[in-house]
Amino acid sequence: MSDFDYEDLGLVAGLEIHQQLDTATKLFCSCPTRLREPENAERTITRYLHPTASELGEIDEAALEERKVDREFTYLAYDTTCLVEEDDEPPHRLDEEALETVLEIAQMMDMSPVDEAHVMRKVVIDGSNTTGFQRTSLVAQDGQIQTSEGPVGIEDLMLEEESAKRLEETDAGVTYGLDRLGIPLVEIGTDPDIRSPEQAREAAERIGMLLRSTGKVKRGLGSIRQDVNVSIAEGARVEMKGVQSLDDIDDLVRNEVERQVNLVEIATELTSRDAHVGQPESVTAVFEDTDSGVIAGALDATGDVWAVPLFGFDGLVGREIQPDRRLGTEFSDHAKRHGAGGIFHTDELPAYGVTDEEVATLRERVDAGPDDAVAIVADESAVAKQAIEAVADRASVALDGVPEETRGAHDDATSEYLRPLPGAARMYPETDVPPVRPDPTAVETPELLTEKVERYREEFDLDEGLAEQVAYGSRWELFESAVERGVDATLAAQTVESTVTELRRDGVPVDRLTVEHFEGVFTLLAADELAQEGVPALLEALANEPDRTAADAAEAEGLGSAGADEVRQAVQAVVERNAEQVADEGMGAFSALMGDCMGELRGKADGDLVSEILREEIQKRV
Repeated sequence: MSDFDYEDLGLVAGLEIHQQLDTATKLFCSCPTRLREPENAERTITRYLHPTASELGEIDEAALEERKVDREFTYLAYDTTCLVEEDDEPPHRLDEEALETVLEIAQMMDMSPVDEAHVMRKVVIDGSNTTGFQRTSLVAQDGQIQTSEGPVGIEDLMLEEESAKRLEETDAGVTYGLDRLGIPLVEIGTDPDIRSPEQAREAAERIGMLLRSTGKVKRGLGSIRQDVNVSIAEGARVEMKGVQSLDDIDDLVRNEVERQVNLVEIATELTSRDAHVGQPESVTAVFEDTDSGVIAGALDATGDVWAVPLFGFDGLVGREIQPDRRLGTEFSDHAKRHGAGGIFHTDELPAYGVTDEEVATLRERVDAGPDDAVAIVADESAVAKQAIEAVADRASVALDGVPEETRGAHDDATSEYLRPLPGAARMYPETDVPPVRPDPTAVETPELLTEKVERYREEFDLDEGLAEQVAYGSRWELFESAVERGVDATLAAQTVESTVTELRRDGVPVDRLTVEHFEGVFTLLAADELAQEGVPALLEALANEPDRTAADAAEAEGLGSAGADEVRQAVQAVVERNAEQVADEGMGAFSALMGDCMGELRGKADGDLVSEILREEIQKRV
């Protein structure tokens, strides 16, 4: 990865953070915000979506390009979805719980709430909304967060509905699940104040911490997504969508800077060569007897091969612009968006069954010389023609440098073309939902997680690592409740975090554990009816049979707290069985016998008490 002088390049970046809120119901209906499994669907709905004009009669460019690919959208509906999600009933009023949570977030970022929040429609015809648009509302503006490289402004705070989850994609269309559609989603957009990859990651981490501080956001994969906007002085603004991990943001910014630098260099080289893009044409006859499996397969299905000459592009189509991605990959992305499987180009041919003779004939057919390149697409006739035209358009843009566009982020911190950047034409008012007046005085600013960590260290004497685990975890309220009941703070913290983690690693289904289970365990601990050592076994028993109460499970598993007399009897029995070892080793036998004693008591006694009594019994024998 290249080491750039980002200030010299004029790097400008901004973030859009999308976080699902953990509300009881969805944003515009009373359905629960619970995710479901596809096999639990009760019915399906089929739709075809089309772009519509804004109030000014304009149609969004991104929506127009999406419409070029004619697809059928299928939606899975469950017993927890309703007519609002199916777009067969008008939306209800904005969810009050979601609005209150967003106002808390606004306070933590020193934002100014709007006087009146109006719901807008944002055109989206990729199938992720049954309506063909997403409902969104501006709630607050003009905030700020701090980073080690300086402040980052927060431009706006939006409350919107989550999209449907993409489940499957085929040549015919896409299948979505309606369980996720409508979950309240907060969108936080920063100003373009970020000047380095490291600052981008730090800003995202800071915003993530503020969101989790509310205690009212969903956790887990897919519950938070980051979009990153990046440009350099000689490049263009590019929006990269769908960053799942905060750990990827800095690498994603670095790779996008590298891509834009290389595209600018390629444009300069193309200008010096007086490069230009020719007209697409059919070259099917060149490949009538080809041994290429891809091309032969297309021709056998009565398809065609289309080509476009790229004059002056020789050697540049195959040039790497990001790790394992080349200019030709950019061309291929556009072909794929128009239904093709990809492209071949002469910088990589002969290969894939295409021979030297076929390459020479191809060049001759389109009048390409040694300084030129040729790109081809083999597919169903209409698809091949449309895809090669898209490649020609993208190659023409390469003459100018970096195109403004929306890209999809990959797990390896590279990205691929998705669609043009959306414009203002995609937004228009939602007339079915009345506006609301946000009341910031009705909410209190929550304690920040960083503050909570420090309080746990000072108030409960937890070490920093454990304090951070609890504060940033989802069970901190259980921890505080346990301490209030009289449970040792370290034991309570280890129970809700370390113990649960260890059980999960051992394959125990800890996701079945409920708040009531933990409260029951802490009740037994506070009443000295359960030893510390019995906690893991009890939690495991409850996870395996979640219908039981903690008290019932403890009794059934024999995990009640043993008194001093019972402990001494168990220890004496162990010492008696191992009398010869004690006689030979004295206190040296302690460690081995300690394990036997704890096994004998099966978690019913505190380890310190067992240790004390075992030492006494060994000393008696010695």
